[in-house]
Amino acid sequence: MSPSAQTSGNRSQHRTVALAAMAGTTIEWYDFFIYALCTGLVFGSEFFDGLGEDSLVISFATIGISFFFRPVGAALAGHLGDRLGRRAMLIATLLLMGVSTTLIGLVPSSASIGMSAPVILVLLRILQGLSAGGEWGGAALISVEHAPPGQRGRFGSYPQLGAPLGLLLANGALAAVTALTTDDQFLAWGWRIPFLLSVVLVAAGFVIRRKVEESPVYRELKESGNQSRAPIAVLFKNHWPLVVAGALLFAANNAVGYMTTGGYVQSYSVNHLGMDPTLILICVMVAAVGWLVSTLAGGRLSDRFGRLRVYRIGFVIQLAWMFPFFALLNTANTGLVVVALVLYSIGLGLTYGPQAALFAELYPTAVRYSGAALSYAVGAVLGGAFAPMIAEALQSGTGTVYSVAVYLAGVTVVGLAVTFVLKERKGVPLSEAETEAEAEAEAGDKDEQAVVTA
Repeated sequence: MSPSAQTSGNRSQHRTVALAAMAGTTIEWYDFFIYALCTGLVFGSEFFDGLGEDSLVISFATIGISFFFRPVGAALAGHLGDRLGRRAMLIATLLLMGVSTTLIGLVPSSASIGMSAPVILVLLRILQGLSAGGEWGGAALISVEHAPPGQRGRFGSYPQLGAPLGLLLANGALAAVTALTTDDQFLAWGWRIPFLLSVVLVAAGFVIRRKVEESPVYRELKESGNQSRAPIAVLFKNHWPLVVAGALLFAANNAVGYMTTGGYVQSYSVNHLGMDPTLILICVMVAAVGWLVSTLAGGRLSDRFGRLRVYRIGFVIQLAWMFPFFALLNTANTGLVVVALVLYSIGLGLTYGPQAALFAELYPTAVRYSGAALSYAVGAVLGGAFAPMIAEALQSGTGTVYSVAVYLAGVTVVGLAVTFVLKERKGVPLSEAETEAEAEAEAGDKDEQAVVTA
């Protein structure tokens, strides 16, 4: 094959990988966010109506329950992804999410089948959590490990785009349904339509992901015969501080992001500020575009200035905008709410775009899927699991939404602090990055042995 033909083939595969990662995570997050958005608008009255004033808080708690199963999904997909390859897990997690989401759209309300309704709903949400826990690691790694030299941040940002695109699609689908139905029709059957549409999206994602080749970095590992038989055990023996650091870093982003992706802002705007549901959904859609652009920028800027520097800038913006954001939201003025949400999304994107590249560079290839997936999943538990519920409880308990701002500011400070602990590995080939990680792990083991000996 001529060099030009090989280059053309590489570019074609790069485009396929980018599209597959972005399309798959978009579908996954569309499915995941549809549930979160309907939590504040539908589930409290349709599935938890027998719980009185606490129905909304408990409804938001079901979002958090699924997060506790993310680490389980991450551990399972991580083990299989490090043993069998990234590609197989991409397809498996996509199908699991699609099936569980579609079935949610078919669950009868508690008025029809009593307490069985919320039980079935929660079980399906748990399946969504298992899928979400394993999905991101595969999409992130296959993008970063396929990336051309010097472009890991750019390619790693493509699966990250799935979150704002999924939010855009989820809010768009719900906005269309709320605009075309009456309030009674929406509660009776309209909310089910976006869930049932998942079948079409998953079919499209499945076709795209089947075309992706296995990661070249993973193929080299497999050919060398250096795969770990128990990647999770190796990960926790040698690299557990990195898992904790990565989790805290993502938690600081996730808690802030889940104010919109978890439905709290939508619920607060409708239930406390009296905004029209369709209108606030459209406002969030505009903000999702801003989040998409800043996420893409964050990945590309990290290739130039470093992952950690971009993270720091993003966290500082998050912190600075937290209180002005809620002040503008409280005006319930459509224009000011859009401004608040769009500016809110800038810091969010800068602390999300570089994530895939940073997490991939933290771990050796043999445990990379397990490490990246668990850091992401545990961070999701710490940051996003109960963020909407905590926000709702704080606002209700204190009588002011600024208590939520204090909570989010505190989480952001923790993430900012973590960026000064991690080591920058931008530009270091993944093979060298993993050598460094292994050397650090060995040094840690020697230090522990020295302490024991002493």
